[in-house]
Formats: sequence, structure tokens, C-alpha cells
Amino acid sequence: MSMGWKAIHRWLGLTLGALALVLGLSGALLTVDPVQQAWQAPGAADDLPVATVVERVDRTIPGIEELRRLPSGVVVVYAFDGNKARAVRVDPANGAILGPYQPTALPRWVKNLHRQLLLGDAGRWGAAATALAMLLLSLSGLVLLLRRMGGWRHVAGHVRGTLAQRVHVVSGRIVLAVLLLSSATALYMSATTLGLIALDAAQEPEVTSVVNGHAQLPAERIAQLKQVRLGELRALNFPDATDSEDTWKLTTRQGESWLDRYSGEVLATQPASTAQRLYDWALLLHAGEGAWWTWAVLLGLTGASIPLFLISGLLIWWRTRQDRPRIINNSPLAQADMLIFVASESGSTWGFAETLHDALVRAGHRVHSAPLEHFGLGPAARQVFVLAATYGEGQAPAHAGGALAHLAALPGNHVPVTVLGFGDRQFPAYCAYAEQVDALLRERGWPALLPLERIHQQSAQQFARWGEALAAALGAPLVLDYRPRLPATTELRLVSRQDYAGREGQPAAILRFAWPAQGAWDRLRGRGLARFDAGDLIAIVPPGSPVPRYYSLASGSADGFVEICVRHLPGGLCSTWLLGLQSGDHVPAFIRENPGFALPASRRPVLLIGAGTGVAPLAGFIRRNERRVPMHLWFGARDPARDYYFRPDIERWQEEGRVASVQTAFSRVPDGGGYVQDALRRDAERVRRLVAQGALVRVCGSRPMAHGVAETLDQILGALRLSVAQLKAKGRYAEDVF
Repeated sequence: MSMGWKAIHRWLGLTLGALALVLGLSGALLTVDPVQQAWQAPGAADDLPVATVVERVDRTIPGIEELRRLPSGVVVVYAFDGNKARAVRVDPANGAILGPYQPTALPRWVKNLHRQLLLGDAGRWGAAATALAMLLLSLSGLVLLLRRMGGWRHVAGHVRGTLAQRVHVVSGRIVLAVLLLSSATALYMSATTLGLIALDAAQEPEVTSVVNGHAQLPAERIAQLKQVRLGELRALNFPDATDSEDTWKLTTRQGESWLDRYSGEVLATQPASTAQRLYDWALLLHAGEGAWWTWAVLLGLTGASIPLFLISGLLIWWRTRQDRPRIINNSPLAQADMLIFVASESGSTWGFAETLHDALVRAGHRVHSAPLEHFGLGPAARQVFVLAATYGEGQAPAHAGGALAHLAALPGNHVPVTVLGFGDRQFPAYCAYAEQVDALLRERGWPALLPLERIHQQSAQQFARWGEALAAALGAPLVLDYRPRLPATTELRLVSRQDYAGREGQPAAILRFAWPAQGAWDRLRGRGLARFDAGDLIAIVPPGSPVPRYYSLASGSADGFVEICVRHLPGGLCSTWLLGLQSGDHVPAFIRENPGFALPASRRPVLLIGAGTGVAPLAGFIRRNERRVPMHLWFGARDPARDYYFRPDIERWQEEGRVASVQTAFSRVPDGGGYVQDALRRDAERVRRLVAQGALVRVCGSRPMAHGVAETLDQILGALRLSVAQLKAKGRYAEDVF
């Protein structure tokens, strides 16, 4: 779909949200009626023969015209007392009158609102269109849910993000199947109401009772009425006392039968049409009428949850809209010599496009920036730049779903097109969409000013280096000073610190901050500190710098505190500032997810490999290992007396069974065991056994360390004909490197 499921979901939610809210709430109110009726219905009578029920009520109520069993199980008798019509609820077990039957005005009003919006035929068409829109909204929501959670296998997994995102996803995950069913059944019932589907298979047959001079046969002697059970009955119409040729009319789930009033013989039958049977199922599934009462309650709760969907969805949309940069000095395509086309899922890539756009404008160029799906050339074009983010498992961002097909339909051109990709190395499909765009352009004959470059986790430093290469290629000065548009920060208060000597001139500390109190409304709007897990990143903005520094978290929201491990970097602005903090001091921060490094809910063993301060997120995984999943830690440092971070905690967790084994290596002490790679080699047989059992692997530390670990594991796993690349492709291996 060129429009993209996300765009469909957003557009339908924004345009039909209010109408969906009305229908959802009115539908929730309608489920109260069948639940209340089912509660009032006498039990244990559905196995009675209809003939027995007729005989009992006939003794207590004169002038019966119709006996009806409602889907809720309530039995209603319609009769005339003289010239006065009456409708009463009866107990089928003894025929006793339980009270008058009179549907209240509120359910009737709500039903009219729900089915036709109080607008008659026009309202029925509107309700049908809304049902179709709700079906598309639910289908698009299902597609987006599966993309976000990584497929059916992970659909029940842990949801991260702002409170609004979690409310939207978790609520949708619970009720999505019901919404799909409800919208589909509503669409079918609307089609029958509008006459698009006929419920009756044929006209009623013309039948009459054969007047033979005999008296009317009592109901208890009519074979057909003795065979049918009350639970199967929909309605039984009595013969008219003033018309000697009138018949019994029996309506059940299977269809209709007409019975001779004198002989009891079946004069004609008319099976229920397929359309009628489908309607009966649709009514049961949509409104809960005739269903077990818990289904009606579930439908009611689902309808009542729609305001939650609407509000959380609106908040997500508004926040995305607010975060998207506004390009100024954007020249028309026909006049621009520099063109920038962007594919961005969350809007962050537009920030880089804005920086490039402004830099080129300052250099004297006329620049046009637009979404990638609007790719095209003007007569003045000299250079084209494509900034493309990758979504999910190598997919295009939602708005750019049809961009590749659009590019493939264009003829090649001599104007150079340079592609810059944005992604996360944790994912096997790192910058895969940008690679597809670049490959297609080269295949179609478009030249490039620079080869494809990839930006990891929106790195401002990498982007600046690419800008230097671009300036050299253009032969003109160009500075790309990217300043990210930061989310709102939360002030964190330092409550404790554990200091470590570290190596000469590079002390370190474990810093623990209090979890900030915040209201539900602020969290729903995305303000305050988002929910997080160990392995996610916390961004800290030091004084005098607009650029945040990211640290891996050693704690999760459930721990009730925020904990990081910081090592001093010579000349490092943020690390110097953090290590100078005292208890009670505050730092501004926000959370950034790191889903590729997260541990899924699984009983499979886990290999945790870290060095130096890279042990922090691994310690966080162990801390939350309340299920005692077999976790095995390999940790490398320089000196156990100076930089064995989390040592008391790790030893306590090992006693508690949160970590099954701990292997250490210290490179700067005699007989310390060398590096963490050496510890892995010494444990090669156990590593192979655990990986063969399906173990997950998480590596955290410096980039050279992670590279060395990967090479070592490739050597160890060669005997299993496995490699780190294969484990990454299966989602079993992830790195958090710095």
C-alpha cells in the first residue's frame, strides 16, 4: 500500500475518532441490557419441551398471541386482556407471571443512536461507513502492533515507550481481536439493515388449517411442540381464536414451521437462510445477545476502552507532530540547485535534513527539501541527497512505502544522488532500507557524489564527519552542526554513589538517582521520565552543552531508582561533571529506548559478556532475574581492587541464584587471567554447550573489546558451524558498544 498502514491508521483515527467514540460508548451501554436481562432470566428451563411451557402459561394468561424467548433467556408472553394488549415476563417452569415486560426508553434511545446516529436512513449509512472505517482501523492497528512487537511470537512481550504509547499498545493488544470482530459484524448487520443483504430466503407460504369439525388440538398433544426444547425457541405464534383456518407458527434457530391447529401436522417449513444464520451469529458476537454474560461484559469493556485509544492516540500524534522540524527557506523544486529527500519514521531524520538544508542555504545554495515519495528533479538541480531511516526489519518508513516503486519508474539521470542511511547496529537489518534505495539508484544509472554512509543511533559526530567529506567533495566550506531537538528532560536527584579508583587519571563511580515522582497525566502526555528497563539508555545533558551523553542503565523502572556507571574521560565534559556531583545534586535527563539490546521473556540461558563500565546493563539484567533464568557472566577489567564494578552485588546475586556463574579476567595484575576474550577461550566447551542449547548473548563495552569478543566467539562456535553473524540474524546476539 503506497499510503502505508501507519498513515491509514493515523488518518482514520483523526478523522473518525469522535464518531468511533460515540459508537463505542453507545455500544458499551447496549451490552448492559442483555446482561441485566440474563441476570433476571429464570434458570434451568431451557430443556423443557415447548408444549409443556405453552400448557403452563396458557393456564395463567388468557388470550395469548405469542410466546417469545429472548436471546437473554427471558420468556415473554404477548396477549390481549379484552381490548388491552399486555406483555409479561413469565417463569417457564410453572407459568407464573414475573412482572410486566417493557423495554426502557434509554436502551431504545441508545440503540437508535448506535445504529443510525438518530438520523434515520442517512444515519444508517453513516454507521455502516464508520463500521468499515473501524475495521480498517483495527486491521491497520494489528499490522502496526505486529511490526512494533516483532511478529506474532513477541506480540505478548513487554511494551516500552511513553505512558501514552504503552496505554495505546497494551489496550489495543488486549481488545484488538474484539474490535476486529465487532467492526466486521457491525458491517454485516448494517448491510442487512440497508437491504444490501436479504435475510429472508423466500416469501412465507400460504397455509391454512384444515377445518374438519374437530376441536383444536391442545399444545401438549402436538408432536412438533413436544420435540422442540425451549432453548431452541425464538417465537411461537398462537392460532387466532377468531380465524378457524389460522395455524400455529413455530420459529426456531433452524427456521420456521406452520402447524395445523386441529391435527398438529406440519403444513410447511422454511429453513433459516444462510444470511439469517450469519446475522444471528453477528448479533450474538456484536451485542452479546444470547451469549454467555461474560462475553457481553467483555464487549462492554471493549467499547468503554475506546476513549483510552482515542486520547492516547491523539497524544502520540500530537507529540510526533510537535517533534517534527519545520523547514524554512525551502525553495520551490523548479528553482533549487540542491535537493534533499527524506524518509523518516518518527521524524528524527528530518532534524538531520534541516541541519543539511540550513548549511547549504548558508553556503549560497537554493535548497528544496521534501519527503522521499515526492522524489523528482527540477531544471536547476545539481546535487540530490536522500536521507533514509530504516523501520522494523528493513522496511521503509510508513510514508515512504511506495518510494522504491516511484524511483524504479524514473529514468536514470546525470545528476548525482548521494544516500545517507540512519539506523541501529543492534538490528540485523541495519540501514537496510537506505541500502535498497542506494542499490536501486545505481542500478538505474544515477551517479553518486559520495558512497553510501550509515549513521548509527543518530550520532551527531558521525553526521559531522560525513559533512566534512561532503564539503571536500563539493569544494566549498560546509559545517553540519546538528543540534538534536531534545525531548523534555526530568530532573534526577543523586541519592548515593560508589567510587572506584579506576586506572590512573580515570576514576569511576556508580551513581544512583531517585526515581522522580510524576502524575499520570504528565506521563500520559510523554512528560517526565519514560518507563525503562536495564539496557535502555539515559541521556544526560551537561551544563554548557546542548548535546546529550548516553549511558547504559543498570536498573529498570521496577527497581525504583536510576543507576549508571560512569568512568572519567580526560577532557570529557559530561563525565567530569557527573563525577563531581554530591548527594542531593540534580541532573537533567531523558530516556531513550534500546530495544535491540533488551532480553526477551524466555527460559533460555543467557551469556552476559562485558568489560569495564560495560558491565552496568548486564548487572541490571541480573538484578531483575527474579525467575532465576540461567545467566552466566564473563567480566573483564584491569584490577579487581580498582575497577571491579558491582562486585558486592554480583557476589550477592550469585548466592541468590540470579546469576548461575561468574568468570572474571583482570589484565593488569599477575595471574589475573588476561582479557575477557581469554576467559571465554578457557570456558570454550561450556560456551559451546550453552549456545547449542539456544542461549542468548549480550555484549557490552568498548568497540575494540566487542570486536575481539566477536572474533573469539566465531572461533569457539566454529565447531558448531555457527557464527556471531548467524546468531545476530536470529536475534540471539546483540551489542551495546561505545
